[in-house]
Amino acid sequence: MTRRSFALLVLVSLAAGAVAAQQLGYVERLRGRLWGRPVRLSAGDFPAGVSAPVDDVASVPLRTTLIGYVPRGSSAGLLLADRGGFKNAYALDARAVVFTSEAALQQALIRGGDNGGVDLACLPVSQLGLGTARLRDAAPRTVMLVGRSRGQDVLGAVAAVKTPADLKGRRLGTEERGPSHYFALWVMSRAGLTVRDVTFVKLDSPFEAGAMLKSGRVDAVAGLLGDVGPAVHELGGTLLASSVDAPHLVATVLVARGDFAARYPDAVRRVVRALLDSAAAAGKDLDGAARALGEVAPQLGDPAEAIRSSPPASLKENLAFFGLSGESPVTYRELLQSATSLGTRLYGSPPASDPDDTLELSALKYVSVARGN
Repeated sequence: MTRRSFALLVLVSLAAGAVAAQQLGYVERLRGRLWGRPVRLSAGDFPAGVSAPVDDVASVPLRTTLIGYVPRGSSAGLLLADRGGFKNAYALDARAVVFTSEAALQQALIRGGDNGGVDLACLPVSQLGLGTARLRDAAPRTVMLVGRSRGQDVLGAVAAVKTPADLKGRRLGTEERGPSHYFALWVMSRAGLTVRDVTFVKLDSPFEAGAMLKSGRVDAVAGLLGDVGPAVHELGGTLLASSVDAPHLVATVLVARGDFAARYPDAVRRVVRALLDSAAAAGKDLDGAARALGEVAPQLGDPAEAIRSSPPASLKENLAFFGLSGESPVTYRELLQSATSLGTRLYGSPPASDPDDTLELSALKYVSVARGN
């Protein structure tokens, strides 16, 4: 080999090595050690309301306000409001948007209504705690309680698993970080199990739980009663636990993107009023609420039973949950702090911030005063 050929080979080898080092991240790490890592900027680094107008240019958006949700019994109130209530009674062009998974709903909230996502979302408090870092750029602000699970979340298993303690060494299917996953962790804690005692199998949607159990790929699943119950019955299995035993654990709240809440407080107020009125209507007309829910979410099974096991929350429940008046066994602040602390231990999520920083209760207080509470 000539000197020229050898030199060319060396140069080619060095160039290839540099490309490989760049792709594997070694160059970035070396730069970080020598000059410090570059600061990555995101919307979450700045207050959510910085883009709000100085004066009230528009009290509500000039486009449709989009409210995302994953179907539950408590969704009945939102669906009743969606059937003309928003526009006819509250002069708000709004629409409910259904999602099949909590992860997809979170992504839509992060994108926002101006970018193909949603402006508000019905999310479990546990999701706000377990997904603190993921939701940071949306700067979510909790505006009301939508409902609590009073039997809708269940843990079902094949015949060989008789008690929660029998889950040790078994495969458990859950939607990662979803409300049923959170419920399953609570059940495991009461049975003295750790997260290493079971093998978690990820579900892309809570509505896959029943089919996953019947497929034989898991020994137990956490999901919704209308989906899991029939599968357990068909297999001759066991419902190991239900949120009947923890009616204050799985709570769904309505959250608004921080920038939307700052820019359109009147729109948030109208949505809150509509949902509270619809919750009252659902309590008086269960059949009508069940028809609305059944048309959109047949996967919940009997819609009337779905509403009974997770009814829309009343104004009185809202005031107690947020510590404004009355008593609640578990408040929003306690539930959020607990979920955030658990997320830090399980996933290395950021430490809990002050729960009050996640609240925007002016609309709820306005409705309360207007109704003499």
